[in-house]
Amino acid sequence: MKLKNFILLMLALLSSVVSAQIKDPVKFKYTVNTLANGEYEAVLTASVDKGWHIYSQDLPQDSGIPTEMKVSSKDGITLIGKVVEAGKKHSEFSEAFGAQIVYYSNTAQFKQKFKLKDKVKSALVVAEITYQTCDDRICLAPNTLEFEQKVTNSPEAGTIEDKAAAATTSADSATAIPVPVETNATVLPSVKALPQGLKVASIDPENPLTDCGVAQQKNSENFLTYLLLGFFGGLIALLTPCVFPMIPLTVSFFTKGKKDQVKGKRDALIYGFFILLIFVLLSVPFHIIDGIAGNIFNEISTSVGLNIFFFIIFLFFAGSFFGYYDITLPSSIANKSSKAEEAGGLIGIFFMALTLVIVSFSCTGPILGSLLGSAVTGSANVPLLLTYALAGFGLSWAIVFGLLALFPQALQSLPKSGGWMNTVKVVLGFIELALALKFLSKADLVSKTFILKRELFIILWIIIAIGLVLYLFGKIRFPHDDKKPKVSLTRKILGVLGIGFVVYLIQGLFPAERPKLQHLSGILPPINVSYLHEEKDGILGMHPAHDYYKAIEIAKKENKPLLIDFTGYGCENCRKMEEFVWSEPDILPILQNEVVLASLYVDDKEQLPEGEQTAVDMGNGQKKKIRTIGDRWSLFQQLNFNNNSQPHYVLVTPDGQVINRPVSGYMPKEDFKNFLKCGIDFFKQRK
Repeated sequence: MKLKNFILLMLALLSSVVSAQIKDPVKFKYTVNTLANGEYEAVLTASVDKGWHIYSQDLPQDSGIPTEMKVSSKDGITLIGKVVEAGKKHSEFSEAFGAQIVYYSNTAQFKQKFKLKDKVKSALVVAEITYQTCDDRICLAPNTLEFEQKVTNSPEAGTIEDKAAAATTSADSATAIPVPVETNATVLPSVKALPQGLKVASIDPENPLTDCGVAQQKNSENFLTYLLLGFFGGLIALLTPCVFPMIPLTVSFFTKGKKDQVKGKRDALIYGFFILLIFVLLSVPFHIIDGIAGNIFNEISTSVGLNIFFFIIFLFFAGSFFGYYDITLPSSIANKSSKAEEAGGLIGIFFMALTLVIVSFSCTGPILGSLLGSAVTGSANVPLLLTYALAGFGLSWAIVFGLLALFPQALQSLPKSGGWMNTVKVVLGFIELALALKFLSKADLVSKTFILKRELFIILWIIIAIGLVLYLFGKIRFPHDDKKPKVSLTRKILGVLGIGFVVYLIQGLFPAERPKLQHLSGILPPINVSYLHEEKDGILGMHPAHDYYKAIEIAKKENKPLLIDFTGYGCENCRKMEEFVWSEPDILPILQNEVVLASLYVDDKEQLPEGEQTAVDMGNGQKKKIRTIGDRWSLFQQLNFNNNSQPHYVLVTPDGQVINRPVSGYMPKEDFKNFLKCGIDFFKQRK
């Protein structure tokens, strides 16, 4: 690529990042296939951008917005069967919805068979699709589109005229305000053709009154976190009785008794590299085996049986760490690997590293199992997260062995093997018990038995934490502990920290106006699965307006800025913002006292009065229907703010001017607070 072209490309990309706010993650293609026996099949094929998904038509109530396809014709057709969906289906339990959700990524098809009632005449077949698109941070407003094709029942077996000149159209950009037109761009409606009241002349989000308080959106997928988790997990594993005694023996093998000291150190570094390589190779099957990433891990995350199985496995790990038995691989594997060391050279060093990994499995296995469980429940991109975690695990070993090989005199500073290593194992055993309850909780939520309530979960964690504290202070012993264990200073410090954790957990047992234990929000059962609390109508005691124009009148009367909250009943990140950001003590008073709040639900299914229902012709055979309150506010958001994501927050003056840059998605509280404060402060100074 020439430098000039490269620069132009970069400028184009930069321009799109700066100006493009309406997200366009789904493209639909409408086709009608001719089948046997005079039957036809209307097919809508969705192409979904990476990281986004659309929901299945089979969703439980009060969760996401299910995809719905309708096929009709004024000329007369007879539908055959129900709509059939096809594609790689994903299933997971949503703690925000408290229900199982099913969705498609990459691609999906929705098919409806039909027959023409009149075999002579042609029919204009209309396919209507209603859907919602989401990613890990935001959900876009539900959208309804229409596509038309003319089907002729002729001797040529169904010649199909495509009334929509462009078969592939952008689903969400159909309602966008004018943007630079490309060759196959969607034709947008003029403002004059829009329903009255949807376009507000005073609103101009591109030119706010001030430019302060812009919140930086962050990637929700943090691979570095898993690399660090694996690294610290590897360091802990080094302190266990299975690994720690082998460190000086292994390093001494390379550095002592060798004529060529440089070669010995080089071999030790290669040895450390092979340890890293072996742990990374453990993740390779999860990348190359077809379906393991998408199906198996989704099953693990959502299946009642598999979550109970993991619960039992973690209890089994805990028993091993408590010293009641050892988890080992078959001795034949270790023996074969040990014999292979005799090959010498790089091959011998590799098998020496492999032998270390195998014989230490009784201690590393449970830790690696915990990393696996964390990756499974942490993201849909399980293979890559697991690779990062295992790489971090192996990296910690490689660094320790490598540094000790380069500086063998440091071996003398290592603590002596002894009972403290058993203490490390027992502490890990208590951690395994606590993690096991997470899988049991997930099984309980998925099955909708709701036996393991939030308070019961907390009580069990308190019992585990108290058990750990008693052990650290020498009040509880396990089979491999000394009869009279020495309570070292380290154990006392850890015991005090354990007491602090118990005190922290106790506060979650009492009802409060705002959620407690927010740092454990991804582990504890959701707040509505509780003996003490059930979410009622209203947001944190507030009752926002649900109509922009009514809210503007209130803002004028009270002379306060208006905070527009574009939200949705099916928006998981909207609930997270309300529970864990809005509820903060330094933010909630601002929402209660310094702004007028308008929560506009873009997925509100309440029908508009018949006289207000309409359809906007988008061109290319597409029509945007405005039938519900949600349809109105969805189009209102897109036309006025060039955005279709939820949550989306805008501060405007009582006369409808945008104060500062709007923000979208789940964000840290400081970002949201800065957004609020800068806009409110500017408004007060301007009055």
